[in-house]
Amino acid sequence: MSARSIVIGWDGRAKAYRPLPDSDRATALAAGLAAYEQGDFFEAHELLEPAWMGTDDLIERAWLQGLIKVAAAYVHAVRGNPRGIARNLEGARSRLAEAAASGTQVAIPDGSRLDLADLIAAVDLRLVELADHPSETPLGPPRLRRIAG
Repeated sequence: MSARSIVIGWDGRAKAYRPLPDSDRATALAAGLAAYEQGDFFEAHELLEPAWMGTDDLIERAWLQGLIKVAAAYVHAVRGNPRGIARNLEGARSRLAEAAASGTQVAIPDGSRLDLADLIAAVDLRLVELADHPSETPLGPPRLRRIAG
């Protein structure tokens, strides 16, 4: 079992932190991204969590948590729960915007960069769809646009 520590977020709240070596976080992130891109959103959520909990970098934590929430939204989509989709996409948007305030691209293990601005725009589009049609599942999951490093 790994050690637990505390990270204080930008909001002043204590956040759980389980230190994880860079190589292990990179492995978790790569596996989580692969699961997301294969449409296995539950697995993506589970695989990304150690990467999120394993870093004390607030920007990295924010975008990882945003991505986890996007994956969780589409777990709710599979279950036919538009309200769960909306709640998770709203949370995702908030975390992604928090990270994007420091730059709209983040490095990922394959050497490319994830385009946060594109992901935020895709989340926004889905939130508008949900607002217009609250009982329907919105457009499919956002594509994760990667930019060559």
